Parts: sequence; structure tokens; C-alpha cells
Amino acid sequence: MNTNSFKIGKKEAGPGQPVFIVAELSGNHNQSFERAKELVKVACRAGADAIKTQTYTPDTLTIDCDKEWFQIKANEAWAGQTLYSLYKTAYTPWEWLPEMKKIAESYGVPFFSSVFDETAVDFCEKMGVPAYKIASFEIVDIELLKKIASVKKPVIISRGMSTFSELNEAVTTLRANGTSEIAILHCVSSYPAKPEEMNLATIIDLKKRFPEVVIGLSDHTLGISAAVASVALGASIIEKHFTLRRADGGPDAGFSLEPAELKTLVQTVREVEKAIGRVQYGSGQKEAENIIFRRSLFVVKNIKAGEKFGQENIRCIRPGYGLSPKYLPEVLGKKAAKDIEWGTPLTWDLIS
Repeated sequence: MNTNSFKIGKKEAGPGQPVFIVAELSGNHNQSFERAKELVKVACRAGADAIKTQTYTPDTLTIDCDKEWFQIKANEAWAGQTLYSLYKTAYTPWEWLPEMKKIAESYGVPFFSSVFDETAVDFCEKMGVPAYKIASFEIVDIELLKKIASVKKPVIISRGMSTFSELNEAVTTLRANGTSEIAILHCVSSYPAKPEEMNLATIIDLKKRFPEVVIGLSDHTLGISAAVASVALGASIIEKHFTLRRADGGPDAGFSLEPAELKTLVQTVREVEKAIGRVQYGSGQKEAENIIFRRSLFVVKNIKAGEKFGQENIRCIRPGYGLSPKYLPEVLGKKAAKDIEWGTPLTWDLIS
């Protein structure tokens, strides 16, 4: 086991393990419990390693106020609403969560949550979640981090918007208060995020700066390209929003994957993992069959015993049954040990 890997439920996340794919349900249930349950089933069938939700209410995040400070002007997905109206639409009723968790676990898939205040942590502890997520916007809430750390379970942090100093303080706070199993997800808190905003190279830098922490990606781009690319850069966890149909709308629908796309993401990531493999020189198992198509030294004219080898009667050609091409200078000028028919691979026993 890698020293910085950890388990969420029965599945391990970290270097050397299959990429841990988290399906983020978010608010794409559109306030329908039946839809929420179906989302969980769909993500499990698509091959997600975990299902994640968000545990908050409008009142635990903000106040019902329409003054200018509470009006959303940024992010095209949410602009024109107040914070309270957005969260009222997007939040998942807490009474749904135990049943959603039960459904996920019936597929052998762990179910956990982002938490946004201490009451959410207490609720999730009673529910028995195996891990916690800290959303990008909560990374600076040090008291919340202390509360989450106190339950001593794995914690995944999205680092969207955070400076290195803020991120380092968050990790330090978690460790100082009881959490040793930590993952950082590179994240761009833009909805949707554009490919040119992603700066996936940050994943490499995070691996260098936090060698004892699991590194991954929380991806808000459209499609799966960024998520797949992150695997090649060393991401051990991928988080992606999903929905049943983008056309159905919802607070996060515009940058969420549909079921077939989520399944494609899982399959593509597994293929990329196989392709990355390990460091290897020389021929692989299947390659070895083709070594014979390399060039080697062959007799290309009939040669009598005692006749000298020259460029008119031996050549470096395919296939590879003869001496290696590197021996050509050594062979030229030497004599044949016996009669040799043209088309014969040149071997040391044929050389006097």
C-alpha cells in the first residue's frame, strides 16, 4: 500500500491504485426524490467508485436577503438569482440521504458528502458516511475544517480559487485536528470551466508540494477531455457532476455528464490507466513476436567456401534471423567457412 493512499468504504484511492471516480449528484435531482434515487443507481451502473452529494440547507449557507451583496452576478449557470433562491433550488433534503446511501451501498459503492457547517457534519456522522469533502468555497472556513478533522475520516479538498498559502493552511489545520488521510483536488471554480482555464499542470506541482497527499481533479468543464488528461498527469481521483438529461435543467445540469457520457468517462479512464502502465525498455510480450522483422545480415549471392564476404554478397535486410547489423564491419573481408546458398541468414558458424 502507498503511504499516502487511503480507503473510502472498501475502495482504495491513491497512487498505484485505479483512478477513484466520484460521481457528484449535486442539485441535479431537481427536488425530486425519485430522480435523486435514479441518479444514484445510474452512477453506480456506469462504474463510479463513489457517489457524492452536498449536505446543506439555504439557511445553513446564507440568509434570505435580496440586497445587492446577495445577488449572483457571476457564473452564467446561476446569474440573476439570490444566493438563497439558488440554494433553495439546489439543496438536497437531508431526509433523502439515508435512503440514497442505502441504494449506493447495495451496489457496493460508498456514498459520502460535502458538508458546509457543523450541523451537516453531525448529521453525516449519524448516517455513517466513510469520508468527507470540503468544497472550494469552504476551504477558508477554519472552524469547519477543525470540526471535520475531529471525526478522523478521510477528507477530500477542492482547491478552487485558493492560494498556496490558503491550501497549505487547510491541510495543516486538518492534520493538526485529527485527519491524516487527505486528498487535494485541483479545481477551477467556474461553472462551466473552459479548457483554457484548467491549468492541469497544477496537478504535477501539487504532487511535488504535497508528496504525502493524494492528488486529483474536480472537473467542471464540459465533456471528459480534461478529466482523462488529468490521469496522464498523475490524478488519483476524478470528481465529475452528472445528471439524467441536461435538457431537464437544474443548477448544475449545464456542466454535468449524462449517463452514457459518465460510462464513457469510466471506460476511457480505465483504458488510459492501462496505457500509462509502468516504465519499460526492451520488448513487451506482444512486441517480442515482431522482433523478427528487424534487419539482420543475410547472404544475397551464392558463396563458395573460402570466398570473402563483401557488400556484393551480404546485405543488411529484413528479417532478423541473421547476425545483428552492428557486426557488418567485422564480417566484411572474412571468409566463408563453407558453401552458402543465397537467402541464408549469416551466422557465426558460417564465418571462417
